[in-house]
Amino acid sequence: MALKAVHVSDVPNLDHVPDNASLSLYSTRLSKGVEMNRAATFKMPKFMVAGHRGNGMNVLQSTDGRMKEIKENSIMSFNSAAKHPIDFIEFDVQVTKDDCPVIFHDNFILSEDNGTIFEKRVTELCLSEFLCFGPQKEGRAGKSLLRKTKEGKILEWNVEKDDSLCTLQDAFQQVESSLGFNIELKFDDHIVYQQDYLIRVLQAILQVVFDHGKDRPVIFSSFQPDAALLVRKLQSTFPVYFLTNGGTEIFYDARRNSLEEAIKVCLEGGLQGIVSEVKGVFRNPGAVNKIKDAKLSLLTYGKLNNVSEAVYMQHLMGIDGVIVDLVQEITEAVSDLIKPSKMGEAESLAEGDGEMEVKSKPQFSQMELSFLLKLIPELIQL
Repeated sequence: MALKAVHVSDVPNLDHVPDNASLSLYSTRLSKGVEMNRAATFKMPKFMVAGHRGNGMNVLQSTDGRMKEIKENSIMSFNSAAKHPIDFIEFDVQVTKDDCPVIFHDNFILSEDNGTIFEKRVTELCLSEFLCFGPQKEGRAGKSLLRKTKEGKILEWNVEKDDSLCTLQDAFQQVESSLGFNIELKFDDHIVYQQDYLIRVLQAILQVVFDHGKDRPVIFSSFQPDAALLVRKLQSTFPVYFLTNGGTEIFYDARRNSLEEAIKVCLEGGLQGIVSEVKGVFRNPGAVNKIKDAKLSLLTYGKLNNVSEAVYMQHLMGIDGVIVDLVQEITEAVSDLIKPSKMGEAESLAEGDGEMEVKSKPQFSQMELSFLLKLIPELIQL
């Protein structure tokens, strides 16, 4: 790629989608309050839970079998997540060299042939090459699929329930229709992209969304600030969120290095919200009010979102939703902790094996909550 950053202010509005292509933000799950008004604000109807890469990401080196149960970013994983009371699934979209949006997280696909390991960049493959890795829809074996950990170790991509690779169009056509899609526009952190390339990729994705989305709720998000700004400029139908590590990692592009910078990106580009690493929020809880004052929505992702107490604390802080790996466990916790009981009481009784089990919500005064918000940044510096 040529080292030329995109300047969104120089890009014309390229919304080429036909006027009759209707794609509403409303669905049976989100009809109660999901809206984008004339001021382009996006409002969640309630505390939102989204499944990370479907029913959860794969961590192949983990001793926790739940992290290797179902192939991430697959139709099987998406529909498994849909069995639980979630609002959205989050997944990663890249575009092949023949302009087909596919769903895959890593920048490179790794495989082994006659004892030799090789890797290929996803965006440099054509669709037919991409789909030949992993199990095939016809039941035959495809090319082997390996994965490199952050530490550089290469592992076989073995999961309990495997599935074939898929395209964005497959997801729209084969996943339960009321389940919302949080489409992460995936780009390589180490590349500065040409303007023309970003436009081509985003237009390919938008075309599939408008052609096959029907009335499914859709959110776009990206760590690549220029891509996030550009997809907002190319269309006004769907909310766009800026993904950020919230200061937990430092990048050459200063816009990625804090929640305050993320707010600036959103306000300057008319984006609807921020998706932050949850540690970034816990280390800087004062930013939540700044985000709310800016009339932006705030979601979080990260390992701490698999801890129900951390999710409940975010609910108390006014965060709008969480992206989680342990979909079943967290949706059950959200149901227990957040949904009001019929009697409106803090405690509920549940029967089990002849015994009565008391389930109670944590109750905090404003002073206690203030103390916790001051304490959490100290605890999270680990």
